[in-house]
Amino acid sequence: MSSEVGSVAVLSDVHGVLPVLEAVLAEPDVVAADRVVVTGDHAAGPQPVAVLDRLRSLGERALLVRGNADRELVALARGGGTDIPDPVAPWAASQLRADDVALLAGLPHPAELTVRGFGRVVFCHATPRDDEEVVLVHSSLERWAEVLGGLDADVGTVVMGHTHMPFVRLVDRRLCVNPGSIGMPYGRAGGSWVLLRDGQVELRHTPVDVEVAVASIATASTYPGAGEWAREYVTSANSDADALRAFGPRDGRHVSGSA
Repeated sequence: MSSEVGSVAVLSDVHGVLPVLEAVLAEPDVVAADRVVVTGDHAAGPQPVAVLDRLRSLGERALLVRGNADRELVALARGGGTDIPDPVAPWAASQLRADDVALLAGLPHPAELTVRGFGRVVFCHATPRDDEEVVLVHSSLERWAEVLGGLDADVGTVVMGHTHMPFVRLVDRRLCVNPGSIGMPYGRAGGSWVLLRDGQVELRHTPVDVEVAVASIATASTYPGAGEWAREYVTSANSDADALRAFGPRDGRHVSGSA
């Protein structure tokens, strides 16, 4: 485990969208952060190699965590199969260089830093024990206890991605945070991220010119239908309510209601 750091900017779910990533990385508090953590699903989208190269450029400041889509891209690139439904994934996997595949294959899940004002912070994609299962802001306390049950008692903060919707909530004294999504936001266009500093969680949002971003992706990407992909995902065509309805049955609930 590394020594204590003062501030951490947390991004998640870039999904191969370079213009929004660039906008967030240019934020003064991201530039000034001691560490930049990206909690998975880096490259499954229309600009996979460009995004990985940009993340590499952050050097040792960056801590990249494995997401389920990263794991699936590695499987595809190595000739395996995957259950991922998005047709961009096989194309993105075909674009990866050998060093990109090696990078994604070697990413940790979960990862941990000691952050001033927070103590031990665990960073994961979906949950600390699994890179694909679903837990939501309104999941039951029983579900939260299940997915966090393997953590040491002195881990006071967990930061996760995967569901593309920002939130902060307490779960039986443990702070749980989702920064939202950079590349596929549900409910609000632009880049959502989190700043951990001096014991405070700050949900941040970076607005972007959506039309410029969509046009940039359509021009720069060789993915067939890149413009249509960006039009759906970068513009946040899918709302948070749509996402909650879709993800709800996957968080282990058997009846409606929440804690």
